[in-house]
Amino acid sequence: MAEVVFEQASRIYTPGAKPAVDRLDMTVADGELVVLVGPSGSGKSTALRMLAGLEPIDAGSVKIDGRNVVDVPSKDRDIAMVFQSYALYPSKTVRDNMAFPLKMRGMDKAEQAKRVNDAAELLGLTEYLDRKPKALSGGQRQRVAMGRAIVREPQVFLMDEPLSNLDAKMRVQTRSQIAGLQNRLAVSTVYVTHDQVEAMTMGDRVAVLRDGRLQQYATPSDLYDHPDNAFVAGFIGSPAMNLMDLRRTGDGVSLGGSEIPLARTIRDAAGSSDTLTVGVRPEDLSLESDGGGIKAVVDVVEELGSESYLYAHMAEHPDTTLVVRGPGRTKVRYGETIAVRVDPDALHVFDATSGERVGG
Repeated sequence: MAEVVFEQASRIYTPGAKPAVDRLDMTVADGELVVLVGPSGSGKSTALRMLAGLEPIDAGSVKIDGRNVVDVPSKDRDIAMVFQSYALYPSKTVRDNMAFPLKMRGMDKAEQAKRVNDAAELLGLTEYLDRKPKALSGGQRQRVAMGRAIVREPQVFLMDEPLSNLDAKMRVQTRSQIAGLQNRLAVSTVYVTHDQVEAMTMGDRVAVLRDGRLQQYATPSDLYDHPDNAFVAGFIGSPAMNLMDLRRTGDGVSLGGSEIPLARTIRDAAGSSDTLTVGVRPEDLSLESDGGGIKAVVDVVEELGSESYLYAHMAEHPDTTLVVRGPGRTKVRYGETIAVRVDPDALHVFDATSGERVGG
């Protein structure tokens, strides 16, 4: 087990061009599972590969257990990596696939067998040890790939979108198994995904990246409740937070012909800005039955059984859209006009130019 530290770590593919990873500062505590998440091209896989030694580090440093590994070959970093592709030998059994890295180390057969059997029991693979990969499901193959990493007993696990090839149901099942396994092994783990739901359900902490820059590094609940900027606010959450550029009024902002009040601390922090980016999550919008509130026209109804999501546009401003969480088995249908009330205490306010949070 080990602490992992990125200190102003950068990767520049083309001199003079924008860095793929730009001055990344981040610490993964000993035994912690940290998820790197962001859209395509955000630098998350590049950062992982820098840690693995598969990409050079052009500036700054990366440390594992206090040792700067910038000039240390990948094979000497004591890390184990699980990729999106299972990378299993089709001609070898599960047992031989898992034992292969130990065999390459020259480990004696008795110790190889013990480690493989222990890992197989941990992963529920004991009955499949004599099968070949073609006789396994996608989820089982991914567990074999994980078992091959576990038997090495590394200081750090690195996982690069390991669930991308699985169907939706298997992804949910396998991610819970990975999280439970990591809790039992207590090995420092860096996990890359583009799926923010996966990030929020698995990570002790989550690092949100965009264009190579770290946007926020926090616990899932902090990311959801206190996003540092409009990008994080819109990226974290499913459905995404409603983000709207609204005109300032005397004591708040104007939405759909109604004034939504803002706390004095936010008004003071916003200064003289005429427009603010205001965010509100779907669950903080309520449907009104008394006819009051902001009027919106329903475009799509997404029924999920226990709840529903109404995708609508403002009646007075069709370019402004909203997603509202409603009750399950709602009777609201396409084209109907609904009345929505905003909880002013649940608003997230950002500078319309910089996107940074206003008022803490």
